[in-house]
Amino acid sequence: MNQLRFTKTFRMASQKIKTILIDLSGTLHIDDDQTPGAVDALKRLQANKNLHIKFVTNTTKESKNFLLNRLNKIGFSVTGDQVYTSLSAARKLIDDKKLRPFFMIDKNALEDFEGVPTHDPNAVLIGLAPEEFNYENMNKAMRLLQNGASLIAIHKARYYKRNDGLALGPGPFVAALEYATDVTAEVVGKPEANFFLSSIAELDCEPAQCVMVGDDVRDDIQGAQTVGMVGILVKTGKYRAGDESKINPAPYRVADNFSQAVDYIEELLQS
Repeated sequence: MNQLRFTKTFRMASQKIKTILIDLSGTLHIDDDQTPGAVDALKRLQANKNLHIKFVTNTTKESKNFLLNRLNKIGFSVTGDQVYTSLSAARKLIDDKKLRPFFMIDKNALEDFEGVPTHDPNAVLIGLAPEEFNYENMNKAMRLLQNGASLIAIHKARYYKRNDGLALGPGPFVAALEYATDVTAEVVGKPEANFFLSSIAELDCEPAQCVMVGDDVRDDIQGAQTVGMVGILVKTGKYRAGDESKINPAPYRVADNFSQAVDYIEELLQS
């Protein structure tokens, strides 16, 4: 599909937009600070009672409750049922397959895995966990994988944005384990199609009736557009100049920040 046809298709579907999917870290906030005008922009969206709003995140350093507390302290009005995380997707996979993982995730995220057995591990679960990415843990994970354990990556982001600049994501560490063991990771978060489809499964809408707003051109925008959603890339968080040219088709729109993305959404709804 070329860019002209891609844009025309989304314009034709604009009157049917029912759901807005919003990334969190890098899009709405960076650490404990909102991106420019994000709190007020979200309120504008929330004032439209005909829209479903869902927050979809690959954040793995915090449990859902920890994340909700952070968002509410910043000033966002968000409830637990509005948030769909890659941790939720990982927990479902673990329960469905009856896995006993060796956890390489942040301690603040362990709350979402309460009750999961960990004796005699038959899987390695890896997320963003800087304090866990040491030689001892990586070596233990490698040995488990070489002995038949499965590798579950909550996501494979290359990097993410902190207040002090870009930082390595879990992707490079997942890739290191894959390289060392010839085991391919099963990825459960963005950009996997099932993640996006599961996030709207309980809503009365089709992918073409959804807009995804995010700062990651591959995980957020390409992933959403692959299943037929409208993608709006924001130039905050991990965005780097020229990111919009790295995928085909390109994002539907590129916004300076979330507030401008809401402007574009409002244009879509009115067209």
